[in-house]
Amino acid sequence: MDAAVIAPGAAESEEATASLREAARRFVRTHLAPVADRMDREDWFPRELFRRLGEDGFLGISVPEAFGGLGLGYAAQAVVLEEIARVSPALALSVGAHSNLCADNLYRNGSEAQRREFLPDLLRGAAVGALALTEPDAGSDAVALRTRAERSGRRFRLNGTKQFITNGPVADTLIVYAKTAPERGSRGISAFVVRRDDAGFSVSRSLDKMGMRGSPTGELLFRDVELPEERLLGREHEGVEVMMGGLNVERAVLAAIPVGILAECLERSVAYARQREQFGKKIGSFQLIQEKIANLYFALQCSRLLLGEALRSVQSDKRGMRASAAALTYASEASTRGALEAIQVMGGYGYMRDCPLERLARDAKLLEIGAGTSEIRRLLVARELLGPGFE
Repeated sequence: MDAAVIAPGAAESEEATASLREAARRFVRTHLAPVADRMDREDWFPRELFRRLGEDGFLGISVPEAFGGLGLGYAAQAVVLEEIARVSPALALSVGAHSNLCADNLYRNGSEAQRREFLPDLLRGAAVGALALTEPDAGSDAVALRTRAERSGRRFRLNGTKQFITNGPVADTLIVYAKTAPERGSRGISAFVVRRDDAGFSVSRSLDKMGMRGSPTGELLFRDVELPEERLLGREHEGVEVMMGGLNVERAVLAAIPVGILAECLERSVAYARQREQFGKKIGSFQLIQEKIANLYFALQCSRLLLGEALRSVQSDKRGMRASAAALTYASEASTRGALEAIQVMGGYGYMRDCPLERLARDAKLLEIGAGTSEIRRLLVARELLGPGFE
């Protein structure tokens, strides 16, 4: 296990974090870099590579050792996502959805029996995890769900459609949100664990995206899916608590992906500016190129600081939204701008598909949309600052 250079349960010292970063970087450069272009061109999910991530310990960073994880915090998880995102933001997105939205969520909210049943395969990469929240008519308005789970004795019958679900087409284990008491509004939502082989579950279609290709996204159907009450994640009608805590952790941890994009864009821009000659000079001597490189550095460092604050916040309080919403909003928008600026530094070469910068630019844009759009995240920040009465 490559990630096991960090002893399970070890404190996240600077030395331990540096070792984990180096292990992740080595894995990414050795195993992911050779297939990253194929993932994008063919919209191909590398299932065996994903399994190897689990075998090497990278899919259970925040889950305790007793269930096969490393027992580290969200900062360690962010380090891994950042290194993956430098080469493939798409795979980083799938790993984040699997590790945080599904596995970490299931560990935090699941029963002991659920943890024992589902976590080992998820952490080994033998099963792919997903979270199914968004619906065709319920995107940023996450609590406006139409999916229903009707109780009959000790069982539930699940019916509905989920849209834009990361890992959905390949997921083996899903956390699914549904209304169990529609008349109670947001206080009538429950979360369930659904298996791919549950009768009545199907993938209606895989979606063709502008970017993040190779991270499968799909529309899922639930038609009379019968679930025992043991599949309830948390308490009945209290799924909104599971949802909001999970969304907050999601925003904080996924902010590491645009940080990885910015880091790669800066490194490539500096290297190119040092060697490319025009008009008898290295283009790094041109002040407008220097400005672009300086701005990339500013964006990366500011994003790192906001990411660090968000990770500290959710480690202690998963309900506070401001830090995580701010981190993902700033970093995602900065990464979109930064990738385009890096392309500008490299000129025609940057615009070619054999240069990863054009892929990073397409991938970055999704981060302004997923986990609540930038507009919604700004509302969360402002309302938390303003206090009660400004909802």
